[in-house]
Amino acid sequence: MTNIAFFRIFMIVKMAAVFFIQLMLFERRHRGRWTDETNRKWEALVKKQAAEYRQTALRLEGLLIKLGQFLSTRADVMPKAFLEELEDLIDRVPAVQWKEAKAVMETEWSGPFETILAHIDEQPVASASIGQVYKATLHSGENVAVKVQRPDIDRIIAVDFKAVRIVMSLAGRFTKFGRQTDLPALYREMTAVIGAELDFRSELANGRYFKKRYEQFDEVDVPDYNSEISTKRVLVMEWIEGARITDLNFLEQNGIDRHTLAERLTTIFLEQLLQEGRFHADPHPGNILVRADGTIVLIDFGMVGMLPAADATYIRAMIEGILMEDYTKVVDGLEGLQFLLPHADKVRLKRVIQAMVDAYTSQSFTKMDDLAVGQLLEEIQLIVKQEPVQLPAGFAFLGRAFSTFIGLLHILDPNIDLMKVGRQPVLNWLEQHAGKTTPQTVLLQSLRPLLSLPQKLSSALDEPVRHREQQDAHREKAEMERYLLKNRRDALLFTALTFPTVPAALWTEQTALLYGGPALFILSIVFYWRSIRAHRRFLQK
Repeated sequence: MTNIAFFRIFMIVKMAAVFFIQLMLFERRHRGRWTDETNRKWEALVKKQAAEYRQTALRLEGLLIKLGQFLSTRADVMPKAFLEELEDLIDRVPAVQWKEAKAVMETEWSGPFETILAHIDEQPVASASIGQVYKATLHSGENVAVKVQRPDIDRIIAVDFKAVRIVMSLAGRFTKFGRQTDLPALYREMTAVIGAELDFRSELANGRYFKKRYEQFDEVDVPDYNSEISTKRVLVMEWIEGARITDLNFLEQNGIDRHTLAERLTTIFLEQLLQEGRFHADPHPGNILVRADGTIVLIDFGMVGMLPAADATYIRAMIEGILMEDYTKVVDGLEGLQFLLPHADKVRLKRVIQAMVDAYTSQSFTKMDDLAVGQLLEEIQLIVKQEPVQLPAGFAFLGRAFSTFIGLLHILDPNIDLMKVGRQPVLNWLEQHAGKTTPQTVLLQSLRPLLSLPQKLSSALDEPVRHREQQDAHREKAEMERYLLKNRRDALLFTALTFPTVPAALWTEQTALLYGGPALFILSIVFYWRSIRAHRRFLQK
């Protein structure tokens, strides 16, 4: 039943529609009365929805597993209660039966698997949404990992994408997240990236690229890939012994320093991002291993992201803006990367970025109490949600990779200073590509706390006034949007109620109904059309 196209589409769209209706009704019921009790009810609703999503994803598998893994890393747009329910989805994908995996191998190799493999363990060592991995031995005696695609997964993913397209259309009409994100572009990016992941020949090419890229790095390794016996649905690579990089017991037993490991991992990630723009887009703990000697091993290159060369200019401008405290440059860089919609409040965003960087670089997070830190983070999250900030499709998987990577680093070293660890790789990149990193720049950075002191004092004095102004402005904006949405819904309801009077007028001889019914229906359409125009004008301001 779960492989039937209509059933899958119905289940996915129905689940999303129910979620949207529940959220809309909750918002209407508690409008203007948001208390601690309301917040608890909200978290309970979101947690219930996340649990239902997880159960449906484990039942249907396919694309829902991938989307769940993606959503579980999006702390910027998803509530905490939702994230907690989905955080274990990566490790909960059930394995397919051995006979099914064996059939895929023998179909791809056009004969019994024994002609290629001397031995294979029938129990998979790992199972994911696209394929699962077995340990095997070639006739040459070499131990290899054999990744086998799940049966019929390409058709299932194609069906699920149809359902997701419908869901995205609904989200674009009825949710704030849909209006703040370029959903059509995100959909195209998802189909391209996940479509490439379905062809193991793409992963083969990516793996060989990263193998060559890191062959001069003594402390980084990538498995060799066997191109002769790899196919579209079966991938054969070198077997590498190692533990998950988050296996803290393994690190302690082998005397591996967690802070040093986190620093090396940060350098690797930044090197991928800055030097060539091609990066590992799925860096969860299962795809990064560590050997007993401390060597980091990167595996599974099914998802590899690319940043266009043109974006490097804006990224460099943002980095330089942060280093030189020129936050206008940072906001301009965000705009150049298409993170901002035309009506974004750039002044407000500039203040938030400045507050965030100042709090971090001055080590305020370690000196401020938990309440102050929480207020700052809540304000940042609120602005990201309220302002017309969108996630360009090309950065969707970078955002997912970055979120996953940051979580991994904090498991290794909860006290890691990312600005300090990442400074030298960034300065090296700036020197190589822009030629603007001079001793004077480094000196200026060292003197930064003194140079910025007057500005920080001025900002501190003005902050209470700005905060009140921001609260008043956003309260008025939220109230106006709720009013316009209410008018739009009332107009739609009025249209639906008056529509039956039109056919009824054709079958009656009563003058009032004959002329009044169609007239009311026409007025309701005009009312609905005007409410739509008013709402659109409001969103474009």
